[in-house]
Amino acid sequence: MNGEPLTILLVEDNRDHAELVMRTMEDFQVANSIIHVEDGEVALNYLYGRDIYADRTIFPVPHLILLDLRLPKVDGLDVLRDIKGDETLRSLPVVILTTSDAERDMAMAYEYHANSYVTKPVNFDDFSKLLKDLGFYWLAWNRHPW
Repeated sequence: MNGEPLTILLVEDNRDHAELVMRTMEDFQVANSIIHVEDGEVALNYLYGRDIYADRTIFPVPHLILLDLRLPKVDGLDVLRDIKGDETLRSLPVVILTTSDAERDMAMAYEYHANSYVTKPVNFDDFSKLLKDLGFYWLAWNRHPW
């Protein structure tokens, strides 16, 4: 990855879940930077470099997006559809990280071209292991032309 700092955009409205994701990723040194936003509208502003996110030296395009489905303002599926419908963003890997195991949600996520769909485990240890494995897969093992 050419020594480039790795950035994850975490789109999660549940602060406890977000804290767990950020702490686990940092503990396992999965990424150099984790940007956390709490709703879909802010996520889109970040991704498109709008408003306070215009300076890409401070707010770089992420290497991976971890996206919850149930978000305020703009739903996660709508965020996913926007990302995958945009020529400049569609190659970004988007992993749906959600509590929903509803078949309809999963089907819609893949219809909108999610790269992966992961249901959050209830058990803390299982959730931590999942995050470690997820981060290493998408940012270390998966090949991508960054």
